[in-house]
Amino acid sequence: MKILKYLFVASLFLSTGIMQAQDQEENSEATEEVRKQGHYNNNRFKQLYEEFSTPNQYRSASGAPGPNYYQQQADYEMDIELNDEEKRLYGTETITYYNNSPDVLEYLWVQLDQNVRARDSKSPLIEPDGAVPAELAASFVSNRMTEGFDGGFKIDYVRDEDGKPLPHTINRTMMRVELPEDMEPGDDFTFSIKWWYNIPDHTVNRARSGYEEFADGNRSYVIAQFYPRMAVYNDVEGWQNSQFWGRDEFALPFGDFEVNITVPSDHVLDATGSLQNRKEVFSKEMMRRYDMAKKNYDKPVIIVSQEEAEAASKGFATSKKTWKFKAENVRDYAFATSRKFIWDMMAVRQNNGSTVMAVSLYPPEGNPLWEEYSTRAVASTLESYSRMTFDYPYPKAISVHAKNQGMEYPMICWNYGRPDEDGNYSERTKYGMISVIIHEVGHNYFPMIVNSDERQWTWMDEGLNTFVQYVAEQDFGEKYPDAIAPNQKYPSRRGPAKNIVNYMSADQDQMAPIMTKGLNTYNFGANAYGKPATGLNILRETIMGRDLFDYAFKVYSNRWMFKHPTPEDFFRSMEDASAVDLDWFWRAWFYTTEFTDIGVKDVKKFFVTSKMNAQVRQMMESRGMSESDLPPLVYLVEEDSEDFDESMRNASLKDVSTLQEFIMDNYSAEERARLKKPKYFYEITFEKPGGIPMPIIAEYHYADGSTETITYPAQIWRKNDAEVSKLMATEKEITKIVVDPEEETADIDTENNTWPQRKKLSEFESFKQRNDQD
Repeated sequence: MKILKYLFVASLFLSTGIMQAQDQEENSEATEEVRKQGHYNNNRFKQLYEEFSTPNQYRSASGAPGPNYYQQQADYEMDIELNDEEKRLYGTETITYYNNSPDVLEYLWVQLDQNVRARDSKSPLIEPDGAVPAELAASFVSNRMTEGFDGGFKIDYVRDEDGKPLPHTINRTMMRVELPEDMEPGDDFTFSIKWWYNIPDHTVNRARSGYEEFADGNRSYVIAQFYPRMAVYNDVEGWQNSQFWGRDEFALPFGDFEVNITVPSDHVLDATGSLQNRKEVFSKEMMRRYDMAKKNYDKPVIIVSQEEAEAASKGFATSKKTWKFKAENVRDYAFATSRKFIWDMMAVRQNNGSTVMAVSLYPPEGNPLWEEYSTRAVASTLESYSRMTFDYPYPKAISVHAKNQGMEYPMICWNYGRPDEDGNYSERTKYGMISVIIHEVGHNYFPMIVNSDERQWTWMDEGLNTFVQYVAEQDFGEKYPDAIAPNQKYPSRRGPAKNIVNYMSADQDQMAPIMTKGLNTYNFGANAYGKPATGLNILRETIMGRDLFDYAFKVYSNRWMFKHPTPEDFFRSMEDASAVDLDWFWRAWFYTTEFTDIGVKDVKKFFVTSKMNAQVRQMMESRGMSESDLPPLVYLVEEDSEDFDESMRNASLKDVSTLQEFIMDNYSAEERARLKKPKYFYEITFEKPGGIPMPIIAEYHYADGSTETITYPAQIWRKNDAEVSKLMATEKEITKIVVDPEEETADIDTENNTWPQRKKLSEFESFKQRNDQD
């Protein structure tokens, strides 16, 4: 009966104390303001059921493809000819489209992305265009003094398999092709398109593909979006026929390609797919070097040297040569060609034992930088990304040098980074080139293989890719230390949490959630690249840990390779494979524009005693209870309270009679010997002025010079979004507390991160301190 009485009284005591604390809080103006701001009973930890689509037979609740998942297929046969003199591209293509959906299709949608550069394009009209203090001369002439570039597809015909014209309607960058009869599930349909267009100078207005003309009259071509391409039809969007305004990139189905590309005979060319007639287009010496490159895993082998490229650039062949390629299970096609290209390759061994080729094409203007680093960067990227996701499934990855470019396609990409005319380059130019190569080669994984919808969700390719880019950059720095400054890590621009702080602390009116269509976002680079990449890095390094994160990320990548994932498939897969509930993180980081700000609000020192304090005595008396009604209790007395006296400062736990009685009655001598003997008791109150919940990473400094870091999970904020307190019992005196000491959470205000609070220097004191250091 005594035990039951103690339990009853103790529960009454605790519940009464909570009620009294709540009563006191309700009378506090500060707490009332907190309530008005929604810090109590907040929805930050609410599950994302309302935001997510209901799982179905196509996409499961686990984030994996459902049992009836489907995707369409589009196969292409193309004959392409480049007219170097006219700067035009001519082509005919035959498309076979497979309806693997359960739906009946009345028509097909084809993308005409080159039409964004047509003279009647609406794309320039949606952007504000006021006067600016200075403008590039080339842009000024192009935009203000000419009729405009005559771009866009010129469609000669659209025909069915029997050569009969197919009715079609062009709406800006989309073309609807009318079917002779509806396509039933399981049907396929073959039709042909003949077209041509004027190739733009990509150095004038940053076209995603085009040509660059050099002083000697030669050109290098990087050609993409060059053919009418099938739009995606799926269970989420139906037809993805959102117009191309120039920013949001592409959504494409997978298919097989057979492509014949005719260019001047003195050009060298590489493209998506495997070259089918290598012995016809390579010289014997090129073949010998190529065979060497296939066996060389240590360094690139030159296929076409700088001397040979410079010699070829002195003539302009009038004869032609056709390069023939095949590519299986790719979502797009691109190629690069020039008589100026130097060409090198090296082999890369995959985890599964297969070998793929790392390749670079670049004009002499790119050297010595490109010959030194490009192909090595390609090879290192393949190794890093394959470790984080899956073995690279294609035969090669190509990096092509193109001025001011950074653009990606299956197996091939264009990259910037050029020395000056004397071949000199800065560290910034070097790192910029290596980073863009890593980024664009990395796009082979996201979205060329894990085929997300770039037109709708820019962050799913750019953000995920930028995250893995950060990992790959650090790997590159470790693999090639001679390329990095001594005792330094690779200087990644994006990834570390501290690098996103300036953006996160910006004007909220000039921000949009990550979950916004790319065309409609502010600060596109930070929103689509930096913020999602940083969020994933925070998950990996701070919230989940590398083992859990890497396992889940690899599960997602393998589930959706060669398929079409949505954001929800990613979010669900990461939780499904890790057993970490991250809905609070997705909501805060991806669905809002809130920021992180966590600090130390207050620190109080307490002493333990067996003497009842005034607060408890008052509560007991108000309920007609006496101390004899209570079980053995210990009492915490704040150093600044009226109950404190100096004798408590020198007392130890041995002086707390109720504590010693409990220990003697309930623990053996052996167990008593193992009990901790804390001497100091601190109540640390952490505050969260920022909206985003984050783990509290608290670094405690002690009087003996030692430190200890404790990470409190983000769920500590689930019931009070404004402030939380933790009682620290320690044998050592705390002299300093630092929140987020390694800047892991993108905290935008570090002024409140330290206790005792650092004295803020005046401008004069800051100036004096800097000069004293100098």
